[in-house]
Amino acid sequence: MEKIASFTVDHLTLEPGVYVSRVDRDPATGAVVTTFDLRLTAPNREPVMNTAEVHTIEHLGATFLRNDPEWASRVVYFGPMGCRTGFYLVVFGEVSSREIAPLVTRLFEFVCDFEGEIPGAAAAECGNYLDQNLPAAQWWARRYLEGTLRGIDEAHLAYGA
Repeated sequence: MEKIASFTVDHLTLEPGVYVSRVDRDPATGAVVTTFDLRLTAPNREPVMNTAEVHTIEHLGATFLRNDPEWASRVVYFGPMGCRTGFYLVVFGEVSSREIAPLVTRLFEFVCDFEGEIPGAAAAECGNYLDQNLPAAQWWARRYLEGTLRGIDEAHLAYGA
C-alpha cells in the first residue's frame, strides 16, 4: 500500500501550527474539502494531551464551529488526532491556512473563556461523558493561543516552510 500523505510529514521537526494537511476533490460531484492539521504540540518532543482534555476540546470545538455564523455551513468535521498532539478540522472548499487561522483563533479563545457545563457531556449525549477536563483543556488552549496562534507566521502555516 502507498504511504498516506500525513505520514510523509517529518514529525521530528514539526512544530505547533495550522497546516493544510490535504485538499480532496470528489471526481463525481466536484466537491472540494480541505483538511487542516491543528497541531498543538511538537510531536515526539513534547508531552501529548490526555484524553480528558482532548475530549473537552472536541466537544467545545465542535459546538463552537457548528454555531459560527460564517463557517458553520462549511464545517464537515472537527476531532482529535489519534496521537493526541492536535486536531483535524475539515471544511468544504479550498481554504488556506492563513484564511482559516482567524476561525481557529476564535475557537481556542472560546475554549479558554468557556464556563459552565460542557455541551454534550451527559450520559444520553456522549459515549464517555465522564472523561472531561475543562481546566486542562483551557491550559492547552491558552498555550496554543499564546505560543502559536496569536501572531502566527508563515513557518507555522505550511509544512516545511
